[in-house]
Amino acid sequence: MVEMDNGIVKLQLSKPTGHMTSIRYDGIDNILEDGNPEMNRGYWDIMWSKSENEKNVLFKLDCTNFRVIVETKNQVEISFTKTWNVASVKDNVLPLNIDKRFIMLTGVSGFYTYAIFEHLKGWPELHIDEARIAFKPDKDLFHYMAISDNMQKIMPTDEDMKRGKTLDYKEAVLLTNPTNPILKGQVDDKYQYSCENQENHVHGWISSQPHVGFWVITPSDEFRSGGPVKQDLTSHSGPTALAVFFSGHYASPEFRIKLHNGEPWKKVFGPIFIYLNSDSGNKPVTLWKDAKQQMMIETKKWPYDFPSSKDFPSARQRGSIAGRLLVRDMYLNKNIHPAKSAYVGLATPGDVGSWQEDTKGYQFWTRTDAMGYFTIENVREGIYDLYGWVPGIIGDYKYNRMLIIKPGTKVKVGNIVYDPPRNGPTLWEIGIPDRSAAEFYVPDPNPRLVTHLFINNTEKFRQYGLWERYAVLNPTKDVVYRIGVSDYRKHWFFAHVNRKTGKNMYKPTARKIVFDLKNVIEKGTYTLRLALASASLAEIQVRINNPSAKRAEFTTRQIGRDNAIARHGIHGLYSLYSVKISGSQFVNGRNTIYLTQTRVQGPFNGVMYDYIRLEAPPPQ
Repeated sequence: MVEMDNGIVKLQLSKPTGHMTSIRYDGIDNILEDGNPEMNRGYWDIMWSKSENEKNVLFKLDCTNFRVIVETKNQVEISFTKTWNVASVKDNVLPLNIDKRFIMLTGVSGFYTYAIFEHLKGWPELHIDEARIAFKPDKDLFHYMAISDNMQKIMPTDEDMKRGKTLDYKEAVLLTNPTNPILKGQVDDKYQYSCENQENHVHGWISSQPHVGFWVITPSDEFRSGGPVKQDLTSHSGPTALAVFFSGHYASPEFRIKLHNGEPWKKVFGPIFIYLNSDSGNKPVTLWKDAKQQMMIETKKWPYDFPSSKDFPSARQRGSIAGRLLVRDMYLNKNIHPAKSAYVGLATPGDVGSWQEDTKGYQFWTRTDAMGYFTIENVREGIYDLYGWVPGIIGDYKYNRMLIIKPGTKVKVGNIVYDPPRNGPTLWEIGIPDRSAAEFYVPDPNPRLVTHLFINNTEKFRQYGLWERYAVLNPTKDVVYRIGVSDYRKHWFFAHVNRKTGKNMYKPTARKIVFDLKNVIEKGTYTLRLALASASLAEIQVRINNPSAKRAEFTTRQIGRDNAIARHGIHGLYSLYSVKISGSQFVNGRNTIYLTQTRVQGPFNGVMYDYIRLEAPPPQ
């Protein structure tokens, strides 16, 4: 057993495996669940396989060696390591070097942890599907969970979940006999508490007696994957608190680190900060506000100057980039105009939009100001592409050359211009191009399957079972959306899902967009832009004025595995389709575009639209 103690917090870890077995704080002997085995209280883990055809294996990063890295009056840093060697190639041993670090500082109410993963040249193929840290706080103490200002509640216990009724998938449970009667009849599902990377910087649990908080603080997103709006799990019933670095949730099973035979790779995950606080009151809001304030303190200190690993660069070993992003779309604005509040980021070199599925590298993102100016500080040394997108504008931006960031350098790209996809003037549009379906109609849940937290909540879409509400509201016919008459906030159901017709029986549904055209240009080419916020084993077919046409004007074929519909995500991975339509397909007067989702294997086949636009042919 190894102990780290700064007089405020005492952390005990198993030796040499490096699992967190006990956290002592404010008179509580162990913040973690003593009833669990030592290796199931606080631990790092990954899901991995030797190839994509093999079943994943859960590995809790059991290490084999321990050493003290730093020991002074102000800081202690310790290391648990596991080293792979070629003699293990015939065994089912993870071909990865692991260095798991823990840091404790004087006067700090908590501890830091980070890890370095390394795959060397010549080593076997390796696939890593998930990497995270998991904590299991004491179930008799911690009943109140806080994720954000509007996502806080008393939570069911593990036993409550086991006694409840499992719904359409094992994680979703109707609470039938919970310990706390106020939870009876509600639904609990760990996916309801998911959060985007950019918002997922502090979450945790509160004990009422004594009044103590346990918080996971993630001060930077640079070591996470998938960009600022990638969603993942946070805290959920158990009690459980997670620091997820990457997973296939809201992306696809293919969202993984794929290391081919002989491919070298190294990445530092963290540090994250485990913060403990307390006061003499009994209001959760006081501990929550303090945790948020501590999160801001940690964020401002990034990059930390105390980790001793040479693989974690300090601020002086990093560089920066600055510039201004402008938009050129003559149909929106005759002049080039600033890209206001745009997302701009550095990520691994790749294709346009490839940052969404980047798992191997580091990413550094910021938002532009009202005039389109941006600065990205504290960038690790490396070669990057500069990516971006602009709320209110479709598509993805990518700078036309790779950028080399060196320690101490300040790269200036000046004014850069995004030319979004555009062939002609807008005839009509549905929705807001913001990579989310949140602006569309989100129904009330089934009265028998409600989570009270999301009533009168801005995240109403997190209610369970909303995919089935479409068939309830539209039992026999699909809604017709009339341009100029219908309101997408009331009449465009947020997810294009199947209609349930019986037990495990579903039929495809079609979105009908009705609009009038004058002076159709028969020899011209119209463009239909379909921006998708999510797709789950779906296929969208486009037909013009004839729903029974044997051949569709366009098909996406089967796309997507982000499963955001089932997991209350309102978006998964963004995609954009541009459909060219001959003017001869339209008529002067009334026209209809049919969007049919044809895959009907189950309730979760479908898409969420971000935005739809029809463009006229370009002026001659």
